[in-house]
Amino acid sequence: MPATKATANLRQRAMRGDQVLGTMIFECFTPGIAQICKNAGCEYIIYDMEHAGLGYETFKAQAAHCRGLGVAPMVRVPRAEYQFLARALDVGAEGVMVPMVESLDQAKAIAEATRYPPRGRRGAAFGFAHDHYEAGPPADKIKFADARNLVIAQIETEHGLANVENIAAVDGIDVLWVGHFDLTNFLGVPGEFQHPKYLDAIKRIVAAGKKHNKGLGFMASDTKWAADYKALGFNMFASGTDMAFLTSGIRAILDPLR
Repeated sequence: MPATKATANLRQRAMRGDQVLGTMIFECFTPGIAQICKNAGCEYIIYDMEHAGLGYETFKAQAAHCRGLGVAPMVRVPRAEYQFLARALDVGAEGVMVPMVESLDQAKAIAEATRYPPRGRRGAAFGFAHDHYEAGPPADKIKFADARNLVIAQIETEHGLANVENIAAVDGIDVLWVGHFDLTNFLGVPGEFQHPKYLDAIKRIVAAGKKHNKGLGFMASDTKWAADYKALGFNMFASGTDMAFLTSGIRAILDPLR
């Protein structure tokens, strides 16, 4: 099966606590964005389907643009449902981020939808985008996909926090990712990232991830956020947002001229 060192080892490295670096893309779905992100040092890109209006046809093209670059294409699906998860994988995602994971049963359903039998219930279609249209023994393709594809559960509500230990214990959930803005909202302290309730929640999520050997993910908007959360125990980081970087880059040049 075709795979670079980065894509082949990303899931295993994330789960054992190695530093894994990438970005999230919300708006800039251009043919060159994968190469630009690769040039910037990204190992993966998470394309957003939850908030950005991204569709499967556009994401399928983006996943193809990543092919051969050593950048793993991933996608945040709109909801934790089979038709979103399995379809994203089939069109070329090498990982899925699932928003608002809130219960043990939900985590088990996500794990089943993203793995082939006997581990899961993912439907089979081989020789498609997800296996690079190649021929080969189905058993080998199943083994490769299940080992490669990374499943990220976002903990971003009070219910997800209450059940984070059970979610983290599920085989097939690989990374716990803090949705920090939503988490503050659902804890009743919107945008208060130094509030004791939020900081206690972060500690609980980190402890659950470490106990069950899961990666810990966070989207950092600047270097201080990244450094702070690395110190807290997080190891999988995405920079974001692309809109903010574009805005700040343009403003940095134009503002001195005003």
